[in-house]
Order: sequence, then structure tokens, then C-alpha cells
Amino acid sequence: MAKRRVKKRTHVGANNPVTPAAINGHANMRDPKSMVIRIGAGEVGTSVSQLATDVRRVMEPGTASRLKERKANRLRDYITMCGPLGVTHLLLFSRSESGNTNMRLAITPRGPTFHFRVEKYSLAKDVRKAQRHPKGGGKEYVTPPLLVMNNFSDPASGGNSKVPKHLESLTTTAFQSLFPPINPQATPLKSIRRVLLLNREQDAEDGSFVLNFRHYAITTKSVGLSKPLKRLNAAEKLLHSKKGKKGSLPNLGNLKDISDYMIGGETGEGYMTDGTSGSEAETDAEVEVVETVAKKVLASKARHAAAAAAAADEDREDSLDNAQEADENVERRAVKLVELGPRMRLRMLKVEDGLCAGKVMWHEYVQKSKQEVKELEQKWNQKRKEKEARRKEQKENVEKKRKAKEGEKAGKALGEGGDDDEMDVDEPDSDFYDYEDGFDSEGLAGDAEEQVNARMEAEDKWEDQKEEIAGG
Repeated sequence: MAKRRVKKRTHVGANNPVTPAAINGHANMRDPKSMVIRIGAGEVGTSVSQLATDVRRVMEPGTASRLKERKANRLRDYITMCGPLGVTHLLLFSRSESGNTNMRLAITPRGPTFHFRVEKYSLAKDVRKAQRHPKGGGKEYVTPPLLVMNNFSDPASGGNSKVPKHLESLTTTAFQSLFPPINPQATPLKSIRRVLLLNREQDAEDGSFVLNFRHYAITTKSVGLSKPLKRLNAAEKLLHSKKGKKGSLPNLGNLKDISDYMIGGETGEGYMTDGTSGSEAETDAEVEVVETVAKKVLASKARHAAAAAAAADEDREDSLDNAQEADENVERRAVKLVELGPRMRLRMLKVEDGLCAGKVMWHEYVQKSKQEVKELEQKWNQKRKEKEARRKEQKENVEKKRKAKEGEKAGKALGEGGDDDEMDVDEPDSDFYDYEDGFDSEGLAGDAEEQVNARMEAEDKWEDQKEEIAGG
């Protein structure tokens, strides 16, 4: 007999993924949302397409992970859908005719837009191949990453610098708005699983704005324990979990006691520590993490009574016991970063005022004098006024057409109502008149009689008829 199928997606007891709101508690509709798009999907190539896919993984969960671009799609199509979908940022990847890979960071709906050239990049799969123990994709992408920015503001930047001070502040604000803000007091540590590092290179020769893009996963492990203890701790967790693996348990079948496993017999030569195990020494940063303990929720009266009892109890022994219990809940763990990829080296080329269009606020290779900047400002002001005038005129035309259309509808409805009133009564002129009663003076019979009389008058036969009638 065939095995009965068990539905695991929608039924009770299914192992469904945990939502971001259940983990970090700060998922909100106001959180920034992004779309990573390939402009010219059939022309950028497979490498740039994979790079865009990797960047989508970095931007999760607040991004369109399953976005499918088509060759017929244009930038205007995506901009039009940003408002209804609540998209706040666009990351656009494209390839120029000369073969350069470009990335644009645009803030909707009114800009600004930052243009970057991707000078170097490595895909996530290449980063994993270079690692001895790569980090697999687990629950790291359920929560947004922690954004770390370095050297975005240069203290030496001033009037003579190639990158102005206000541009550094604008770029910092744009990258900070990519992810939701984090409250250190309210955000649990388990929700921070990834780090996005943006480091600005300090190049004194040309003073250009160059960023290094790195993506890491945060891993922790206990320190101060020997390898046998670590294996026993892992085995205990596996036994209490739903998915237990018997192969991960240590084999104690040939040993008489647990001490033989821990210290290696009577001499203790088999005891292994972090220094004698032959493995690399742990040089990662060590932090103290308080173990989470489930607390019982008390009623208000019980809570007040417990607080009063704790305040009244000032015994030294109790305080020492409480301190000892607190120390037992603190666990020392080593923090380690494992790179997930991708890597990018971004050089900022220019900044535009609008959304992928508008006035150029800064350009790396084009420098203008104050007079040229003033002339361009006047030109853009004139264009803005003309655009507002056209928009106003279009709005007036639309309103005029709407009113004319409403007037036509009202007149048409009034005319149709008068015709209906006249057609309610069956008059002789009506097509709905009933001819079964024989009255047809205005119908076909009447028309034939008039034609006969007219023909008889033309042939002078009507006078003969009159004489016959008078004589008769």
C-alpha cells in the first residue's frame, strides 16, 4: 500500500520559515524596500546578472528577491511601480558599450541618484570556493544586516578637496537609509546575523570617492572548553532537537567510564584543550553573552509583593548567591566573521539631483567654474518653470474635457427622457400604433386612395364620376 502524502506547507505542524517580525520584533511597513534591477537584461551578461542576484541576497528581506526582468522592460516601468509597491531605493546594474559595469543607487521618488563604476567584483560563489569552511545559507537572510560604514567623512575635506563636504554627508545618509534603523536597547542579539561593511579608501593622490563593499556572516562559538566537552554539548542539543543525528554523538562503547573519554585514562595524556588539540589558537574577539532564561509572568499583586520582598531582603549571603547565579548565566563566546560575498570596488562618478535624471550636482571628471554653474542653475530653473506651466495647462485641459463630457452626458440623458415621454401614448404617427382596428387613413391604404384620385383628375375621369353620382 502506498504511503499517505503528508502536506507540510500549510497544515498544522508544518516546519514553515520564521517571519522577520517573530524574530526581531521591529519589522514595519515603513521599513525601506529596494529593487535590484538589471537594465538591459539580455545585454549585461551572465556575470553581471549573477552579481545582481548576489546583491539581492545582501538586501534581503526588504527587497524583491524573485524579480524577473524582461528585455521589453524600461526604467520608466520600474519607476512607475515604485509608488504602489512602497519601494524606496533602486539599485540599477548595467553595462556600457565600452564594457564597463555600472551601478546606480537611486532614492525614490525624487532622487538623488549616485552613479558608481564597478571596477572589480567577485561573485558569492567565487568567495565560497576560496574558503575552507564556507558558511551555508541558513537563517542569516531572515533579518536585515548590520550596516558598518568607515571613512565616509574625511576630516581633511574642505573647499579645495575634490569631494565636497556636503556630498560626503549626502552619500552617508543615502547608504544609511538602505536598511531599517536598529535600537541597541530593544533589538535582540540573535536578530543580528550579518554585517555589511562599506569602507572608503583614503587615496591622497586624486582624492576620489572609492568604496569597498564586503558582506559577512556573524558566527559565535564557546571558548574555554575542551573538544570533548564541546562535542558533549553539541550532542545534548541534538538529542533535545526534533532532527536528531545519531552519527554526531560520540562513541563511548569501548570506554568504561566517562572519565576515560574526558581525560584519556589514568595518566590523563588524552586530555585535549584548545592549546594541546593541535588546532589553531582562537584569536577572535571574545564577548560575554547572558544566556536567555524564560521568566514566569506574574500578576500585578504578586509582582509588587516580590519587589517588596527583594527590597526588604538585604542579607549579604543572598546578594552573593544572586551574583553567583548571574555569573553562571554569563557565557563567554568568540565572535568570528565569515565572508558571504559578493565583493565590489565602487568608484563614484557623478551625482544627479533627480531620479536618474536632472541637474548634475557633482562629477569626478568634469569641473565647472562658478559662472558656468550659475548659468546651468538659471537654465534648470527655466526648465523647471516651463515644466510647471505645461503641467498646469495639461491639468486645466483635463478638467475642461471632464466638464464637457459631463455636460454631454447630462444633455443626452435629458433628451432620451423626453423621447420616452412622447412614445408612451400610441398616436397615429407612432410606429407602435395597432392597425388591427381597420383605421388606416394615414397608412398605406390612404396613400393608395390619394394616388387613384390624383390620376383620375389628370385624365378628366373625375368629372364623369361626378355627373353619374348627380344623375343617379
